[in-house]
Amino acid sequence: MIAKFKNIINCKRPVLVDFYADWCGPCKQMPPILKQVKSELTENIKIIKVDVDRNPNIASKYKIRSIPTLMLFKDGELKWSGMGVRPASEVKSIVEQYL
Repeated sequence: MIAKFKNIINCKRPVLVDFYADWCGPCKQMPPILKQVKSELTENIKIIKVDVDRNPNIASKYKIRSIPTLMLFKDGELKWSGMGVRPASEVKSIVEQYL
């Protein structure tokens, strides 16, 4: 699974990863935020969700200690990471730095 994940994040355009769990209350606030970011940035960004319970190896490799955690990758390299619910405007402005 880690190899598949590395393949996904090794992309020319920014890849925003949402680390979450189904039981996490704040995580449930992220989908509409990410949908807004995606709608505003359209083809310029790829957004994926990683369930930390189903993918413990990935969560461990990237030292996920709190969820939700967002990580932004470009060309396989971690560019930004943030814990907790973030407003769409903040997430969008962070991603735009790497377009």
